[in-house]
Amino acid sequence: MNPIILASKSKYRAELLTNAGVAFTAESANIDEREVEAPLIEADLGGADVAEVLAIAKAMDVSQRNPSATVIGSDQTLSLDGALLHKPEDMAAARQRLLDLSGKKHELNSSVAIVRDGENLWTYTETSIITFRDLDPGFIGRHVADVGEKILSSVGAYQIEGKGVQLFEKIEGDFFSIMGLPLLPLLAELRRLELLDQ
Repeated sequence: MNPIILASKSKYRAELLTNAGVAFTAESANIDEREVEAPLIEADLGGADVAEVLAIAKAMDVSQRNPSATVIGSDQTLSLDGALLHKPEDMAAARQRLLDLSGKKHELNSSVAIVRDGENLWTYTETSIITFRDLDPGFIGRHVADVGEKILSSVGAYQIEGKGVQLFEKIEGDFFSIMGLPLLPLLAELRRLELLDQ
């Protein structure tokens, strides 16, 4: 059976695959994400399209170094009021991100691609809508201090599986996709490709 490689350094994505019983190794893609997405933003593509292109680009990069391997690439973007946001660079930026999201809806676009020998075999993108409750600035400060620097690993400066769930008023979407990997469609495709037990 061809090996499966996750083209990601995300411990959350790796944990989702591991918990699902998928045997894989992980290898980071060597791409400049901002460089890849710049012409897409210039062309006014939405966050879902940007996530899809980045997921494919990551898988393609790792596929070039691993002939015959099945490579899974994934990416997630956050769209707020038509603007595409990136991971906060520091704790001050994380606090500002939560202030910006307070009382608003945003789109979380999660995309996954499967590539083998430089050929894109399959791509799937899911958009979740998350509504933040109105947050008191004092609460935000305490929350950021309590959660610590792991808050910087998420584009939204929150982890749905942890204390970040206290930030939300409503969630419309799949839990795994919000975590960063549309897991159920991915598992179905891996079975279709006969890479998992039927």
